[in-house]
Amino acid sequence: MKRAIFPGSFDPITMGHVDIIKRSLPLLDELIIAIGVNSTKKYMFSLEQRKAFIEATFANEPKIKVDTYSGLTVDYCESIDAKFILRGLRNPADFEFEKTITQVNRRLSNNIETIFLLTSSETSFISSSIVREVIQFEGDYSSMVPKAVRL
Repeated sequence: MKRAIFPGSFDPITMGHVDIIKRSLPLLDELIIAIGVNSTKKYMFSLEQRKAFIEATFANEPKIKVDTYSGLTVDYCESIDAKFILRGLRNPADFEFEKTITQVNRRLSNNIETIFLLTSSETSFISSSIVREVIQFEGDYSSMVPKAVRL
């Protein structure tokens, strides 16, 4: 079975995430959207809200599961027998950041491969931090997030 995780904080999930997730499905048997828990990070949405947003967005997709985890991503992968980590790349800065993380992950576990997909041009400008800022200042963020996130 080709099982992968798509790790992130998803605070909130964006249309960029949705794009990467949907485009990855033909490559995989199962995708676990893995919400990382970091007790030192301040989130706009609670863990329960973020999980509910994702579950509602992909309610009709049997290949997708949603889970939460803490600790090292490679340790989580090994605990659920996932062989792949899915990551989206918006720009060269994302690539440099993700390349470093991938190299560290390979040091920690040579059994897990990282799959990179480039975001589509329609969603490459969207990030969770930009969405949070638009929400904070009461701008229209409806085109940047799935319907489940629209408050």
